[in-house]
Parts: sequence; C-alpha cells; structure tokens
Amino acid sequence: MLRTEKSVPERTCILTRRTAGRSELIRLALGPEGQVAPDVRARAPGRGAWIGVDRPTLEAAQAKGRLKAALARAFKTGDLRIPDDLGERVEAALRQAALDRLGLEAKASNLISGSDKIEVAARRGQVRLLIHAADAAEEGRRRLDQAWRVGSEDEGSGRQGVVFPAGRTILSLALGRENVVHVAIVDGAAAARIGQAIDRWRAFLGREAGLGAAPAEASGAPEMEFGEGSE
Repeated sequence: MLRTEKSVPERTCILTRRTAGRSELIRLALGPEGQVAPDVRARAPGRGAWIGVDRPTLEAAQAKGRLKAALARAFKTGDLRIPDDLGERVEAALRQAALDRLGLEAKASNLISGSDKIEVAARRGQVRLLIHAADAAEEGRRRLDQAWRVGSEDEGSGRQGVVFPAGRTILSLALGRENVVHVAIVDGAAAARIGQAIDRWRAFLGREAGLGAAPAEASGAPEMEFGEGSE
C-alpha cells in the first residue's frame, strides 16, 4: 500500500493573498464582542483571519484602514474592535512564544550554554542550531560560528548562528540560567521547534528570518491586496 505525504494545512493572508502553511502566518482571533487579538499559537476558539506581513506593513495597513477592511471581509462583519497597538501585541505574543519554547527545551535538556561547552560540541558535530544573544560580542560569535562549520564539515559555506532578537538578560531569563550569551541546540527536533518560533518573531520584526546554513527568504512589505483568508 502506497503512503501519501501528509498535507500541510494552508491559509491565505488577508492583506497580500499569499498562501502559506499555518506556521508561516499569524492568526488574528475574533472575540465575542468583536475584539481582534493576536492568536499566534492558533488555539483560540471561534473565527480567525491570517496575516503574513511584518509589523511595519501591518501598522501601515491599519493606519490607512486597509486592515479593518480586510478583517471585515474575512470575518463578514464590520463590528470590529481593533486595538491601536495591535502590532505591538502581536510582537509581544511572538516573543513570548519563542521564550516559552526555549524554556521548555532547556527543561528537556535539549540545549547547552557556555562558550567553551558549545565550542566542543560544535567541533564534534553535535550542534543542530546555534543562537547568539543580540548583545554578544562579534569575536565570540565568529569563533563559535567557525567551530560549527568545522563540526558540520561545511567550512566554506558561510554558515552562522542566528542572532536572537533580544539581549543576554532576556535569553538568560528564558532559560533560567545566568549570563547566557550563546545557546546551542543539540537535538534535531528541538532545533526545528525553536528555529520556527524565532523565525516567526524575526520575520514579524522585519528582519531577515532563517537559521544556520539555509536562511529563509526575508520578510518584505508586499503590495497590498485583499483576500478572504479566514477560517
């Protein structure tokens, strides 16, 4: 009996009509009284609409009334309460989701910290994802990036760790450890989960997403069109 690949559910961005998997888009949920709120984990009950743009693009669409029009089409109602700081709320939710994921993987012993430990693991080919705090010294980043390339037998690729969108204080709090500047993920599945969470956060900030040797396409500000994109 032939097995077919499991299909990945796709949704459509209400602002650009770009179709993508749920993990690449952000869900906005409609509350019982018409309030619109970010639902980055896509767990809230009721109707939802999906966006696939960065924060500057979202805020520009909101300022020009395009977001409300697109949401009205998606939710089939004009009785909407969209918070003025929606972009800030989405960013905060994505940030928290990434920090929560890091904390869970730390508890599961799927990552290591400390430059010396990371360098040894990287040269042994044990590192699946390398993360640097935003305020990490450039020299430290270069040294660990090089060790990672050596361990992966990919020295000439230019492969490098991802820069976390926050400094060492936030990274340390997420992991429950002191002075965490660099983090290495040593489990493949954990690296995928953390990578996805950080990618979504970075993409919404308008920074280039993509981790390690295979960077994803940068989040841009596409021309605005309207689609349905609801569920």
